[in-house]
Amino acid sequence: MDDTRDVTEAHYELVINVDARRSGGYEDVERPQLRARIYRVLDTAFAHAKVARTAYHMEDRGDGVLLSVPSRVPVTRLLGLWLVEAHEKLRDENRALRVPLGLRIGMHVGPVRHDDKGISGRAVDLACRLADSGPARWLLEAERADLVLVVSESLHADVVSGGGKFIEPSRYASARLPLKPGEGEVTAWFHLPGRPAPEIPDGPVEQAVPAGPSGTAGNGSTAGPGGTAAPAGFATPYRDTSQDPYDGVDDDVEDDVDDDHEGARYSVRGDMSQHRDNVYHQPVHIGRTIGDAGRRKG
Repeated sequence: MDDTRDVTEAHYELVINVDARRSGGYEDVERPQLRARIYRVLDTAFAHAKVARTAYHMEDRGDGVLLSVPSRVPVTRLLGLWLVEAHEKLRDENRALRVPLGLRIGMHVGPVRHDDKGISGRAVDLACRLADSGPARWLLEAERADLVLVVSESLHADVVSGGGKFIEPSRYASARLPLKPGEGEVTAWFHLPGRPAPEIPDGPVEQAVPAGPSGTAGNGSTAGPGGTAAPAGFATPYRDTSQDPYDGVDDDVEDDVDDDHEGARYSVRGDMSQHRDNVYHQPVHIGRTIGDAGRRKG
């Protein structure tokens, strides 16, 4: 992207922040594979959405990516086709993994300033905070989803609410998010691609609490699914443990258990299907329902 512009001028652009789920749990030797998967997902999505690499700005964030896309690229294409393709490519990447990669994506449109080091502005800050919010982290774990999208109130009002190709306003749900001290609160809209609008309680939602080493939240409260405590107002969802002998075990620990126990299972709710030794034993839902014989329905 051409960044030879006056850094004193701000340009309205779509800011996209992409964060990986629980990236701190990856060993150093695993991080190159994590980063490679993230870039494959993004590169594939941009290619299918017909957005050239020179058309957007991209910054590496170690365990994620920060992007800004100028107004000449329709925002509806990023919220629609781009998101669909990113989700499908992520699902494709996850088929070979015991512990699926999860992505949190925050989006906001606002003034962005470019310099030779990258981008800055309140729009950048907000997109990052949306992706890092407690409800986004919790929904990704509780719903056993591959991806959660969080958009700002203004982006929802200006673009999402009007709908469009692959954009379904009825599949978004809102929540109030506290920002840093002194910055107040904002309304954000949450979306799990391919699913109904997520259930989010009214009122402020606390930040999800990282799990401690024994599967409890760092503050001593009971951890929710995937090792995070449910924010205030959230109920821990029902989990069927009848076919998952290692239910409640942290994913990283569960990985080791699977290596040592032949026939051990890792059961994932939502987008993924149950498998043993990376061989699926149930139909896999990929944007549609697949029958027992592999026939597509609907």
